[in-house]
Amino acid sequence: MTTVKCPICDQPAVAEYKPFCSSRHRDRDLLQWLGEGYRIPGRAISQTGLDSAEDPD
Repeated sequence: MTTVKCPICDQPAVAEYKPFCSSRHRDRDLLQWLGEGYRIPGRAISQTGLDSAEDPD
């Protein structure tokens, strides 16, 4: 059986907050997602693209 480690600090995960070791690290990860701290690389989207009447590429 492998031990799950917290992705933020590498400490063993606590069942209540799995895969994190504490509520603090769980909340920190959530804030990274909400604040766009985690991004997947890709091509840039034009400012007039998605919400305009312009045809998409």
